[in-house]
Amino acid sequence: MSIRGIVLVVILAIVGGAAVWVGWMVRYRPLTVFAWQTRAALRTAGLRKVHVPAPAGDQTVFVGGRGPVVVLLHGAGDNAGTWFKVVPELIGSHRLIVPDLAGHGDSAPRRGPIDVADVLGGVEAVLDVVAPGQKVVLVGNSLGAWIAMLVAQRHPDRVAMAICVDGGAIRGSNLRARVLPQNRGEARESVEQTRDRTSPPVPDFVLDDIVRQAREGPLARFAASAATMDSYVLDETQLRELRAPVQLIWGASDRLVPLDYAERMKVQLPHAGLVTLERCGHVPQIECPDRFLAALRTALEAAP
Repeated sequence: MSIRGIVLVVILAIVGGAAVWVGWMVRYRPLTVFAWQTRAALRTAGLRKVHVPAPAGDQTVFVGGRGPVVVLLHGAGDNAGTWFKVVPELIGSHRLIVPDLAGHGDSAPRRGPIDVADVLGGVEAVLDVVAPGQKVVLVGNSLGAWIAMLVAQRHPDRVAMAICVDGGAIRGSNLRARVLPQNRGEARESVEQTRDRTSPPVPDFVLDDIVRQAREGPLARFAASAATMDSYVLDETQLRELRAPVQLIWGASDRLVPLDYAERMKVQLPHAGLVTLERCGHVPQIECPDRFLAALRTALEAAP
């Protein structure tokens, strides 16, 4: 065989092996593939990736755009890529800061339990390094909303507004929340709690990956620190003392953190509004991005 023939065989073998690997990843690690795609979309939209030192270790942050500063905080078990449909719509009018929360995505810590203190300290470090002395709007989904409210409480001079999306800093009351499913049936129940009933069903191979993530992913690591979380729950007095206005955006179909949670929190906040999104669940930036973006733009226009 000629050298050219040998090179061709080697190339075909490499291409074939890569195709097999990609096929395996799509079949057995679909959540990882989705994360790759969404994070790549952040870069395509114009964000650049930087690293910020923090008490728990280096935090990964996507930064870009010009204008008023908006910080997008994802939920537990998620990563910065969850905002991939939002970033292209805001980057032309805002400076965006989109971190992987501590223990998620590429941010430290890579192993062991993830404490609320790690996540909070990571966001504070990001603000100090990437937006020093600037007043920001914090937009948080689920855990990100909890952190947004904690930052607003601890640093009132740094936060122009907290926009909380299906999450907050008060104690929940959903005793049927399915957070860490242990089998395919429980995973299906978990997904159904977070989405509208009319949303397309999730394939079984994705449900299997959800179970895997529930055992070893960042959500499981965050849940492992549950005993330390109570000290980060805000009581009625602390809520009433919040100086920053709070806008609540809620998926009406969210059964993981139902609408009554938002209504309880709104009553205790001195400056709060509530917008509900029909036929949307716990992660509206993914499930119903157009309507979510409309509500988000309205809230940003009202920010001080």
